[in-house]
Amino acid sequence: MSEKKLNLGRRNAMKLIATTAATVPLTGYIGEATAKEQKFTASEKDLLKADSSKKAPVRSATDPDLLNPTVNWEFVLSEAELTTLGSLCEIIIPSDAISPSASALGAHQYINEYVSAPYDRNKRDLVVIRGGIVWLNSESHKRYGKVFIDLVDVQKLAICNDIKWVKTAKAQYQHGAHFFAKVRDLTATAFYTTLEGMADIGYMGNKPSQTFEGAPLAVLQKLGLDGNV
Repeated sequence: MSEKKLNLGRRNAMKLIATTAATVPLTGYIGEATAKEQKFTASEKDLLKADSSKKAPVRSATDPDLLNPTVNWEFVLSEAELTTLGSLCEIIIPSDAISPSASALGAHQYINEYVSAPYDRNKRDLVVIRGGIVWLNSESHKRYGKVFIDLVDVQKLAICNDIKWVKTAKAQYQHGAHFFAKVRDLTATAFYTTLEGMADIGYMGNKPSQTFEGAPLAVLQKLGLDGNV
């Protein structure tokens, strides 16, 4: 993988957008609620007032408040680990004339939040990420006598070239390849869910419009459609 191909990979192979499910709040019917309240006795109304004065329940990682999302866990990656991840994110999606790099947008911070979450899958990915960082620095030192962040871009690219795909990586690079695949996916998720990342691929959603023009004719023709469907 040459430096040119790695940079182009951001345009041609990584144009994905990770989206989160929209949460719709449940609302009651005001008319029904008012009608029912009229049937309450004075003592029942007092109980209702006392109950309504209670504080909202304390949320946890397994019982989140989806309308007011917060992170309810401590981040576990060290500053040294984050610095290494930031350097790798910079190689995966570098800056260009259109947008800043993934690390400039905090992709490595997102990875930290993700692997710190107290869920089984995230815990397994934490092992992959932490083990991969150790492998990356070990491989960097073996080849060039320095840790990954102290390498020049050409040296970083040489290592990434050997771990870019799990299916093509040699046996001695399989651990690094699985690590790189996980970081690549999380970096793309972080980058393409920012405003800068969405602008990078020309995403036009989440904007009000009085009309719907449909897909461009050139896109329909490329898919073998005539535009009349």
